[in-house]
Amino acid sequence: MKIQVVKNILDANDRMASDLRNLFNEEKIYVINLMSSPGAGKTSLVECTILALRNLYRIAVIEGDIQDTFDADRVAALGIPAVQINTGGACHMDANMVREALPALNLEAVDLLIVENVGNLVCPAEFRIGENAKIMILSTPEGSDKPAKYPLMFQESAAMIINKTDLLPYVDFDLEKARRAARGLNKDLQIFEVSCKNGKGIDQWISWLTAQIDSFRQ
Repeated sequence: MKIQVVKNILDANDRMASDLRNLFNEEKIYVINLMSSPGAGKTSLVECTILALRNLYRIAVIEGDIQDTFDADRVAALGIPAVQINTGGACHMDANMVREALPALNLEAVDLLIVENVGNLVCPAEFRIGENAKIMILSTPEGSDKPAKYPLMFQESAAMIINKTDLLPYVDFDLEKARRAARGLNKDLQIFEVSCKNGKGIDQWISWLTAQIDSFRQ
């Protein structure tokens, strides 16, 4: 019985996500669903992405957290429209939450919508939100065993960003092991090694994202 309830929830979410995808297609809005564990650097990557692309695209951000507005405040400080969704304990964002946030944005003035999901390596991968691409961040302090422990997150993502590479000399993280394990789950996975702290590798991520946006908008 529990399996059927879960299936019904996911089916209902998928239908709503499909409606959102149609809306975003009509408005020519490219949407990324940014996922990671807590503290991996999602908001820092959002800030780096905004600084690199805000002169090329009109950007908006939907921030998902259990409570507080700290991350949305950081984005708003850059002059970018930001909507905070407090999930009240839910470990992920779903299509309905995103739909409820949209009236606070002028979709006609958005080219790129970044959805920063709740920090969690399990639930966010299961719930579509009308995105073009799921993006997974794995930070070096977490360890290189995460693809083996949380395979769905890596299977569902179009790209994996290995963040905090500036800490590699100080943490036990095997880059090659992480890359090999992730590609074993998803052979088409794009992998970027970056440091949001010193900016290393950010250009490669931005180049890839720009190509995705331009291809979609054409």
